[in-house]
Amino acid sequence: MEGRWGPTLHLNSLEQMPGEVAYATSKAALAGVTRTVAAELMRVGIVLNTVNPGPVNIGYLYPETTDRALDGLEARFATLPFGRVGTPSDVAELIGWLASPHGAWMVGQVVTSDGGFRLT
Repeated sequence: MEGRWGPTLHLNSLEQMPGEVAYATSKAALAGVTRTVAAELMRVGIVLNTVNPGPVNIGYLYPETTDRALDGLEARFATLPFGRVGTPSDVAELIGWLASPHGAWMVGQVVTSDGGFRLT
């Protein structure tokens, strides 16, 4: 895209979330409209993509900051391809690339960046 352009990104979550029907519905809708909204925004120089970061520990998986039981999670994490859940920097690297001129060719995509979580 020549001339001026600007990136924008949706952050999403596509995992099963028992007890969170409204939240899961809104996230599914966000993924579903990404291509349509991207087509509209391209006309005004905005590049849109959606990132599904998978499980990322932003503090909710530390015993001192969580409100949930963490029993058995370390064993589950050990079975993941990288032996851990994501970190904020894992997602930030992708977002930084998508927001740069290098990522401008990607438009209207829902990108899952979960370190293989969905493959296990």
